[in-house]
Amino acid sequence: MLPSVPDTRPAPPAPRGVPPFDPLRVRGSRAGRLRRVIRGQRRAMAAGLALASAALAASGLGASGTAAPGTGGTAGAAAVAGGVPPAPERRPARRVSAAVRIADAATVRLLRAGDRVDVIAAQDGDPVARVVAKDVQVEDVPRATEDVAHGYPGTDGDGTAAEGGALVVLSVERDTAAALAGAGASGRLAVVVSHADRN
Repeated sequence: MLPSVPDTRPAPPAPRGVPPFDPLRVRGSRAGRLRRVIRGQRRAMAAGLALASAALAASGLGASGTAAPGTGGTAGAAAVAGGVPPAPERRPARRVSAAVRIADAATVRLLRAGDRVDVIAAQDGDPVARVVAKDVQVEDVPRATEDVAHGYPGTDGDGTAAEGGALVVLSVERDTAAALAGAGASGRLAVVVSHADRN
């Protein structure tokens, strides 16, 4: 029988108590990561919607500036680029034929169709004359028997109106024709040739 060997191992330490500590909070859990992913997706969707809205607005403005009917593509594009709305298109005023009695019949005999004249009105007792129509075109100068065919008031054989003076037909706008009629009813009219057409 072998002799017993004494136990030389050191004795284990005495047990000690655990000191108190705050509860642990674990970061980076699955729920937290899921919330961060959802927030990132929402931001990406909002940015995408904003970009899409801007693209649609730009394409709409470009189409209205280049293809708007009646305004012209160049004017519309310039208005969009400069931020200024295009001015409304102005239609040419409708012109009418106005028969005007001029006080000096000799001056009317010098006129021809195509001449451009200024019509001046003068009233009795008023030393200041005023221009009623400026740079208007002579459309016709009735002579002898032409007055009846055109429906103008009667004239003498030399084209002089029976009421005094002579008639001349002018191509003017409606407002100018009304002004000429009023000026002729209240005073005397004279013409000054601004451009003679002798071609």
